[in-house]
Amino acid sequence: METVMENHVANVPDTSGATLDNLTVLTGMHREEVRAWMQQRGLPAFRGDQVFSWIHRGRDFDEMTNLPLSMRETLKSSAVAQPVKISDSFHSRVDDTVKFLYEMRDGNCVEGVLMHYHHGYSLCISTQVGCNMGCAFCASTLEGCVRSLSAGEMLGEVLCANRYLEEKGEKVHNLVLMGAGEPLDNYDEVMRFLRLLREKGGIELSLRSVSLSTCGLVDRIRRLADEDLPVTLSLSLHAPNDEVRRKIMPIAKRWSMKEALDACRYYIEKTGRRVIVEYALIDGVNASVEQAEELAGKLRNMQVHVNLIPLNEVKERQLKGVSERQVRAFLERLEACHISATRRREMGDDIAGACGQLRRSVILSRGAEAGTSA
Repeated sequence: METVMENHVANVPDTSGATLDNLTVLTGMHREEVRAWMQQRGLPAFRGDQVFSWIHRGRDFDEMTNLPLSMRETLKSSAVAQPVKISDSFHSRVDDTVKFLYEMRDGNCVEGVLMHYHHGYSLCISTQVGCNMGCAFCASTLEGCVRSLSAGEMLGEVLCANRYLEEKGEKVHNLVLMGAGEPLDNYDEVMRFLRLLREKGGIELSLRSVSLSTCGLVDRIRRLADEDLPVTLSLSLHAPNDEVRRKIMPIAKRWSMKEALDACRYYIEKTGRRVIVEYALIDGVNASVEQAEELAGKLRNMQVHVNLIPLNEVKERQLKGVSERQVRAFLERLEACHISATRRREMGDDIAGACGQLRRSVILSRGAEAGTSA
């Protein structure tokens, strides 16, 4: 937890014409890129429109029934339509939450969580396989970052969830980039992914329905503010001051809280959108009413909303969660200081709902099996 990576992770696939096992991955391409790719192979451009539409409905080549069989066979031999599959799913017994274990074509796995609210279904997706940020309360970072996901793989997570919801006549209405990984550490692919979400003829998801969570890569927050992409920015703050934040978040050793909040102010100014401040309550670390008052002082006169999260304990860490009394006391102090705040609704607790827990259990299980086989 002593160092922070220099914002970059190796092996980020280039989805605009990238290859996987000598196959071109079409999922991360925009419509015009798919049309151009088809034309380069002597196929009519309008077939590219059809392929693009099928891909965004979560279909593989065999299911593209308005294409000639010979064309489907040609596509199968040269391209990939769906680079992600759901290898397992876990259903909560206490609510309608489903946790997906997604598998990439290279065997790596990431997690997604599908949550049902009164306004529809929200999906939390991963942007990297693991994470380099080293936050002390998070299971995603325990093995570091294996690689970043491509735009097509991130889109694949959404397409799989939409396919899962089809039998209910539903689809994903809200999207949260808050699973494994730091989205702004995978900046270019995440930007491509966001633009794919709203492309006509695709899934056409409004970016106002998308939230992006960052631990505070200040330069990237400012860059995002200039992208003209109206996503909701969530800042993982988790501390009332730099001293506490540096103990639990290595990123705080690179950028101060003031720098992070100033970047959020710039985001608010440029986009006109409220910023969400994520705050995981950790017993004996950041959860006293005095710390609530200190936090309120830092956020005063900002267009923010604080989302309080009782810590979901990770057994490999020594941090403890808080009682309901502590949550209420912290929340009431923020409200008394005129800071908008709510307690996050807990969902999927019985299915390892916190990001990183499921993937880690799978990694440990595979390791145990390998050891037994040896």
